[in-house]
Amino acid sequence: MRSSAIMASPSTFAGTCPGYGSNFSIGGVSVGIEGDRSADVALVSPLALFRSEAGLSHINIRVAWAEDLLPVSRRQLFDSGATWRLYEDDGGFQFDFSAPFYGEQPYRRLFVDSQFRRATLQLNGGCRARSSYPGVALSYPLDELLIMHRLTQEKAIELHSCGIVRPDGTGNLFVGHSGAGKSTTTRLWTEREDVEILSDDRIIVRRDEDKSEVVTPCAQGDKKKGMRMYGTPWHGEAMYASPGSAPLTRIFILEHGHGNVLTRLSPSHAVAELFARSFVPFHRHEYVDAALDFLQELVGSVPCYHYSFEPDQRAVDTILNFHD
Repeated sequence: MRSSAIMASPSTFAGTCPGYGSNFSIGGVSVGIEGDRSADVALVSPLALFRSEAGLSHINIRVAWAEDLLPVSRRQLFDSGATWRLYEDDGGFQFDFSAPFYGEQPYRRLFVDSQFRRATLQLNGGCRARSSYPGVALSYPLDELLIMHRLTQEKAIELHSCGIVRPDGTGNLFVGHSGAGKSTTTRLWTEREDVEILSDDRIIVRRDEDKSEVVTPCAQGDKKKGMRMYGTPWHGEAMYASPGSAPLTRIFILEHGHGNVLTRLSPSHAVAELFARSFVPFHRHEYVDAALDFLQELVGSVPCYHYSFEPDQRAVDTILNFHD
């Protein structure tokens, strides 16, 4: 049984006249949000850095208030073990977000279609005093979950990585688990060059539509898809978050080690290493298959290396002096 539920169907948006709206874009995915109060559509930092102009959006969200959000009897697909749970919902999905601060009921509930195009976000009126402050509607992790799931419908993926753009436009992606050295790498490069840090923790990679085909330097006439990396609001310890993007030149799998050793990875090895450091919804096999297909395309377009490095400026020198 569902109380005060509003389904994420086209009729949800028909005939509504919301008083307020906001738009943002992350990694080439645009999101439009509508609501009756300015607080319900507010974009807080660092999401506000990704604000975009109003227009056609890949994801459209309508914010509404429910009297309460009662437990559901639908099949649970995933439990994060922390703040959110995922359920099946009439051909789409339902996300429940909970936290002790808000009480026993979810403080917000998202209904979204299977393509992640249209959604209704309910805020719990039973804890209105605590769930009505500006920015609660789209606060983390809902924003990342929306984008991450939408990427499954496109040729794109989110990677646990830092993206560094040199003054000459060279874009290097340093991929690694927590503790692998992404923040250290960010610090070393910012101390050395006037680089742009797209993010120190999470980067979105997708086809570069401006350079859909490039000729690789090692094989004349071998045309491959160009790739582009995008900054995200979901930063790490170094607190870097940029809405910028850059063509992707090389990928490095980070690991603390000795001697600053670079090893070219085979395509199959590179796919495995990147997949282990990606953000992919595992509750549907087609999402996993789509991610693996894109990673195969990615490693066929961009050289990928394992980088065992020491945390000093010699690690930067090794990359600067490196030639494929």
